[in-house]
Amino acid sequence: MSKKISFSSDYTKGAHPNILKRLQETNFEQLDGYGTDEYCKSAADKIREACDAKDADVFFLVGGTQTNQIIIDMLLEPYEGVVAAQTGHVAAHEAGAIEFSGHKVLTIPGFVEPKELSGEGASKKPVYSDQIGKIRACDLKKLLSDFYADDNHEHMVFPGAVYISHPTEYGTLYSRSELEELSAICKEYEIPLFLDGARLGYGLMSRRTDVTLQDIARLVDAFYIGGTKVGALFGEAVVFPKKVPTKHPVPIIKQHGALLAKGWLLGLMFDTLFTDDLYMNISRNAIDMAEELRAELVKKGYQLFIDSPTNQQFILMDDEKLKELSEHVRYGFWEKYDDTHTVIRLATDWATTKEDIDELMKFL
Repeated sequence: MSKKISFSSDYTKGAHPNILKRLQETNFEQLDGYGTDEYCKSAADKIREACDAKDADVFFLVGGTQTNQIIIDMLLEPYEGVVAAQTGHVAAHEAGAIEFSGHKVLTIPGFVEPKELSGEGASKKPVYSDQIGKIRACDLKKLLSDFYADDNHEHMVFPGAVYISHPTEYGTLYSRSELEELSAICKEYEIPLFLDGARLGYGLMSRRTDVTLQDIARLVDAFYIGGTKVGALFGEAVVFPKKVPTKHPVPIIKQHGALLAKGWLLGLMFDTLFTDDLYMNISRNAIDMAEELRAELVKKGYQLFIDSPTNQQFILMDDEKLKELSEHVRYGFWEKYDDTHTVIRLATDWATTKEDIDELMKFL
């Protein structure tokens, strides 16, 4: 059976060659465990410099769900929940991991109504705009004000933090002004703003963003820099720009089974990613390839489902055509659109090539 070309996700490849080279070079070094080694310290210093946050606390964890669960647990009191979009990863795709740790996910709408598909050329227009998947400041303000206006709020789950992701599940991005609005509301109600950055590099390198890493460090209380999906074998770098809010973070990490004994593996990978701007450069490759992919899809007349400015491109496909495509291409199932059409995701990554795009186009 012939090998399928894969555009199913951005974590299906191994690691950047620079990382593999350094892992090989340091393989026989004996290093202190649990993140106390020289590579973790060096990586943390480079991340602080990149964020322009010299006093930030930085921790290295293994995967996204684990990281979301631990950060939210650190930010919340036992009686508090976290506010998230209905489409947010913690609400939709983490198997109740946040609830498992004892905190409720309080959801609010994170999308706008779909555009109408009609008229000549409609097949090249996105169904949804670039607002889908995001929390609007007005909706957050309403949720918080309504909560405290309720005389029974002492008997309810308190909104103790706000979770957003950048990019969102739909590949959409917050603007700087939108982040500033959300940050201001969180400060008004004295609750932390947490940004999930599993695909952060792809958001920062988008051609349609005005948000920088320094903006994020300035406007949010906790975020992480994703490595699993951006060139590392695994790993996420957690950043608390204004210091971690708990007295003893390491025991909390260990209680979640997340304190890696060979923590230097994480430190070494992020030290490599933040040397010579490697993280941003390989993230830019994914965006360049996504733009190439998008242009080819539009040229062939495919219906874009979302106006995504990042490495995830979503298209609407006839189910019969999809059966043919599945014989040659691995894609991400997204959702059923109607009885005869399905929405699929095609994701580029740090290592996608123009040849990969050309090969995919043979089957579209």
